[in-house]
This record gives sequence, structure tokens and C-alpha cells, in this order.
Amino acid sequence: MTTLKIDLVSDIACPWCAVGYARLERALASLPELKIELEWHAFELNPDKNAPQEPILPALSRKYGKSEAEMRQSQAYIMEVAAELGLNFSKMQQRFTCNTFDAHRLVKWAESQGQATAMKMALFTAYFGEAADVSRHQVLLDCVAKLGLDVTTAAQILASDAHSEQVQQDIARYQHAGISSVPAFIINNKYLISGAQEPQQLAAALRQIAAQVS
Repeated sequence: MTTLKIDLVSDIACPWCAVGYARLERALASLPELKIELEWHAFELNPDKNAPQEPILPALSRKYGKSEAEMRQSQAYIMEVAAELGLNFSKMQQRFTCNTFDAHRLVKWAESQGQATAMKMALFTAYFGEAADVSRHQVLLDCVAKLGLDVTTAAQILASDAHSEQVQQDIARYQHAGISSVPAFIINNKYLISGAQEPQQLAAALRQIAAQVS
């Protein structure tokens, strides 16, 4: 059996990151000969913690230079893709922009308990499925509670600067590496797969990489 290390660079505010991971799961289901070691890494689409929050459609409209109607249509398409993958994106168009730095810190904490992926998925559901503000500590603690993790410890982490350095190092490292969009799948520190590829494409790429390293 071949083992591949996947460093997955993503942001909780990125819908394609959730889709990309769900597609990765589907790809891996067709590759029983591979063993995967997955590690999540932080990326910030909205790095300014002091930026005012605003409804997502006008924010995206301004960012991409398209009309709100066009952005609504593209968001609706992502919702369809997500639903097919079993993801809850039902309130995707009602969400507001927000900073995800503290959410990334919680993922780092959850990683020490083998729960990074579960935390990441809970945060995706909160943001896209419930339009919850994942910069608010109470929202983050609700995600912790849903996973059955220690809420008191999580609250202490959020009240401190614990794991801040790890998150900052992630962001700086991958910016320096030239990654400007997510999701980005880095395989064995050598191969880059960009974007939320279809499961079949992902599987083919992973199979090819595995053949080269085995």
C-alpha cells in the first residue's frame, strides 16, 4: 500500500474548499490501494479582522466585477454541487463576509485530538448551512459542543492567542509558495493539485502520483 501525504490549504469561508474535500473523499473511495495522511492548513480570503461585515452577494459582486444577479446564479450552482455531495449549503446566499482566523486556530487545536477534519466540516456547515458568523466565539464554541469536544478548553484557547503562530505560519508559508487561491492540495510536498477537481480527475492524479513514488 502506498502512503501519500496531502497538505490541504483552505479557508472556512471558501465554498469550493468544502466541495474539494468532499470530492477528495469520493476519489479516495475508489483508491483502496492508497493510504492518505491529511493535514489542513490555513488560508484567509478575508484577512482584515477589522473590516465591516457585509452581505455576501454585494461583496462578491464588487470583488469579481459582476452583477449581484450573476453572483446569485453562480452561488446557486455551487449549492447544487454541494447538495449532490451531501453538504449543507442551504443558507449560502444569506451569509455575511467574515474573518476566519480564530476558526483556523480552533482547527489547529482540534488537530491535536484527531478531530481537525470534523471541526473543519462543522465550521463549513455553520457558515454555509446556517449562515452563522464564524468569527464569533459563541458560534465557534457551538461547533465544539456539537463535536463533543471540551468547550471550556476551547473557550480558553479563543480567549488567548493559542495556535495563532501556527495559523500565521501557514498563511505566510503558502503565500510565499505562490498559492493565491484555494483549495490547494499539495501531495508529498512536491505535487500541486489546484481547485476542487472532479472525483475522477482527482483519483487519476493521485493514482499517477502514487505510481511515481511507489
